[in-house]
Amino acid sequence: SHNVADTALLSQIMFGKDKLDSTSAAVDVPDDLYDVDSGLDALSSGGGPLRIGIAKQYLQDGANDPSVTKAFEQAMDVYKQAGAEIVEVDLPHTEHGIPCYYIVATAECSSNLARYDGVHFGHRTEMPTPAGENAIQHLYCQSRAEGFGPEVKRRIVLGTYALSSGYDEKYYDLALRTRRLIAGDFDTAFQSCDAILCPTTTGPAFKIGEKADDPLAMYMNDIYTVTANLAGIPGISLPGGFADVDGKTLPVGVQLLGKAFDEKRLLRIARLYERETNHGQQRPKL
Repeated sequence: SHNVADTALLSQIMFGKDKLDSTSAAVDVPDDLYDVDSGLDALSSGGGPLRIGIAKQYLQDGANDPSVTKAFEQAMDVYKQAGAEIVEVDLPHTEHGIPCYYIVATAECSSNLARYDGVHFGHRTEMPTPAGENAIQHLYCQSRAEGFGPEVKRRIVLGTYALSSGYDEKYYDLALRTRRLIAGDFDTAFQSCDAILCPTTTGPAFKIGEKADDPLAMYMNDIYTVTANLAGIPGISLPGGFADVDGKTLPVGVQLLGKAFDEKRLLRIARLYERETNHGQQRPKL
């Protein structure tokens, strides 16, 4: 979406229990979730001022492009001027987020996409299927080869390897235990803050396809976003300004992470930042 209000409006529609989805949570959705401009003066869960957490792991020397650090510091100043208290929190297992996520996510990808065989679900090849005992295997292989892109194929292969006999305990089980530690870090951090402020990526936006041949570099850009997925908490990325790179003005993002099922408060904290800046109304000069 282009602004916090639209995000809240869409969330109001999408959130809630789906009787056809056993994985959806039976949590009541606030009737006024969409009204992000109400209650901006009472956002703290502790009764005092709004508390914005800053994790030292997100600000290590050399980890971020200077433009990202600048946008992050400016976002801190916005909340300070709005009366928020900045508190330091510790997320010690953040460094394990990327390897943990890309084991768990690829394993789930391998398992969930196994049903897309061209018969039960998904694309079905139009190529003639040869007769014989290998006909169905040929249909499966050709349909999946045509229907999946390079990144999906890469994740299926990685996930299948992580789940294979002899490697599931070494990789997948270890990743699940690490995920629990990451979630525990956030549980502890949210005891002292209402939301955590961090960068969205380590650098400004790059050109479409610029890193297509370097998947590892693409994965490393997710270091600040994957931990929310692993911990099962909501996050929202906001326009944080722009960076000048080789004569081009490229956007930079800042991110807010909130407690599980506390989207109402998180959206209003995001709206507070949006209201005090004009980044969302600006467009980069490409």
